[in-house]
Amino acid sequence: MSPKKCSDQAVHIIGNWILNINTVEFLGILEQLNNPDFKVLEFEDFKKEAVLNSFTLTPKQWIQTTGAIGIISQAGRYGGTYAQKDIAFEFASCISVEFKL
Repeated sequence: MSPKKCSDQAVHIIGNWILNINTVEFLGILEQLNNPDFKVLEFEDFKKEAVLNSFTLTPKQWIQTTGAIGIISQAGRYGGTYAQKDIAFEFASCISVEFKL
């Protein structure tokens, strides 16, 4: 698989994961526990919208809107989406049963 195709696939996997209501709740609770500057009202808005079929959210939107610090999203040649350890483990557990076990 070409690096471009692998990168595109990763973007879609992360994108689908972050749209899940359980993921939004997990991220919000983790931020509330670890980030005194987290914008709880904006999080609550995302949580309400996450049950709708029309809900869209990217890691960058999450960070910019809520002031989240658990995920870093960088564009460019050496960019990518990086997450705090607990978030990374939650993500890996959701996409791989073998990892979870």
